[in-house]
Amino acid sequence: MSVDARDELVRSLAGLALFADLGDPDLEAIADPEWERSFAEGERVLRRGLSGGGLFVILDGEAAVEIPDGSEPRRLRRGDFFGEVSTLLVCRPTADVVARTPLHCLEIPGPQLEAFLLHYPQVTYRMLQTVTRRLRDLLE
Repeated sequence: MSVDARDELVRSLAGLALFADLGDPDLEAIADPEWERSFAEGERVLRRGLSGGGLFVILDGEAAVEIPDGSEPRRLRRGDFFGEVSTLLVCRPTADVVARTPLHCLEIPGPQLEAFLLHYPQVTYRMLQTVTRRLRDLLE
């Protein structure tokens, strides 16, 4: 990855609420080109009951969480994340996640997620806030 591309990834991460508390050295460490993923419009990123194993943070594009109960798909945009449930609980995904537009993500692989979250407690705290908001919204 070129220096310019890595700098662009660092700037992209810096603009996300999930990473807002991190300084440049931490952002540079997270901006791992091995963790970048791209998906075409209509491509399934996670498949309910079958495939998963990482935390995905949307850098650009839009995805939808499709739950089999027939409810309206939940839209995900830049800065949103998904895959945390199946990764943290070491189970298969509970929903399909489909790219609604070309999608560019940073994927923190499942085997590395625990160490990542322990190393960056600010990110863990922001994730917990988001997951708690999702739960509150479901219960209201």
